[in-house]
Amino acid sequence: MSAPLTPPRTPAEAALAEAFDAALPGLPGGPDARKLREAAFSKFYDAGLPHRRIEAWHYTDLRALMRTAAPLAEPASAEALAALREKLAASAPGQRLVVVDGVFVAELSDPAPEGVVIQSLASVLAAGRPDLIALLAAQDFGGTDTIVSLNAALMQDGVVIEVAPGAVVAEPIRIVYASTASEPRASYARSALIVGAGASVRLIEDDFGAQAAQTNRCLVVSVADDAACDHIVSMTGMGRASLRIESMIVRLGARVKFKSFGLIGDGGVVRRQIFMRFDGADSEGLLSGVSLLRGREHADTTLLVEHAGTGCAGRETFKYVLDEEAVGVFQGKITVEKEAQKTDGRMMSKALLLSDGVAMNNKPELEIFADDVACGHGATCGGLDENQLFYLQTRGLPFAEAEALLLEAFAADLVDELLDEATGAELREKIVGWLSARGTTPVTGGPA
Repeated sequence: MSAPLTPPRTPAEAALAEAFDAALPGLPGGPDARKLREAAFSKFYDAGLPHRRIEAWHYTDLRALMRTAAPLAEPASAEALAALREKLAASAPGQRLVVVDGVFVAELSDPAPEGVVIQSLASVLAAGRPDLIALLAAQDFGGTDTIVSLNAALMQDGVVIEVAPGAVVAEPIRIVYASTASEPRASYARSALIVGAGASVRLIEDDFGAQAAQTNRCLVVSVADDAACDHIVSMTGMGRASLRIESMIVRLGARVKFKSFGLIGDGGVVRRQIFMRFDGADSEGLLSGVSLLRGREHADTTLLVEHAGTGCAGRETFKYVLDEEAVGVFQGKITVEKEAQKTDGRMMSKALLLSDGVAMNNKPELEIFADDVACGHGATCGGLDENQLFYLQTRGLPFAEAEALLLEAFAADLVDELLDEATGAELREKIVGWLSARGTTPVTGGPA
């Protein structure tokens, strides 16, 4: 019998193997972290980059899209950090934590607020605290996503945020991920948010980026009983030569209220993947997002929502605006285990298609093993309502303004519904900016 064939390695996979071997001695952490990294990279390398024959990556063939692997980013220079400091001074407020080219930069970051402990990933790995290392080693729930494994293998640094039980953090904590290199470079940050019982916190993730950066980052979230956590990620403004993947692994206790919203725009290839599990009973988890795409941009949102606790409610709502030759992907799977009775799970994708050259791929799924549940999913694709356009034009609006008004209303209603006023205004401004760059007239306020 002949030996099994080893799949041919792409140039990107070969470059990643070389990068891992070269970087491993200098990556943070002791022997336990090294074992973790080696096991994670072995899992990645055995399977290789995900491709269209892998169901979860069918519409985002990373093996084809990622023809080369950029070298691992070096620590930013003093000049680059000084320039970044000036940009950050003009950015949105918040308790700021700055990760530059995959490395936490304390001198650009604010001190921790009361009730919160903030550490770099590197210091946590060096200290060898078992509970945090176990949390940081988290994989997707099936353990099959090789991009999560690649992040675990190459994680350079990140931020570990621990919110004490009962703490109420009034001001949002904002992690800024910045890329400074003028040439294509890769970064692998992994961060964690641990929310204690009865605590409340809001976390915002922002990108400041180089035009050709390759980023593979992961956020691990653990929310204890009776806590509340809001999460907002803005994956915008990185340029059409960039490749960005953000994985989020979330575990919810009992009676938790969790919300996560993502805005995607102005990027080359973007994938946001969320693995959320309801471990406790009577919790609420809301996942939502808006993707604004034009040119040949490609944005993929993929979800796996697992219900293990009884009486939990999950809502997943995602919207896309596609123009020119853009490609949108929405994949979502809700799994309800046998013990998760009285689960209420709803999933919806809505897409506006503004040209004949766009493509929208929808793949919602339900897998239910309990018998007392209310679950459903849906997807819609289409153009703007011609009757609404006509009505606005009869009221004196030029076509471009009427179109912009409807586009803003479509994209921004999730922002207004789910987010606080200050954060909502920040994201609405980015939506209006996208409309302006597209060539439509921005509108300062949509219909109620």
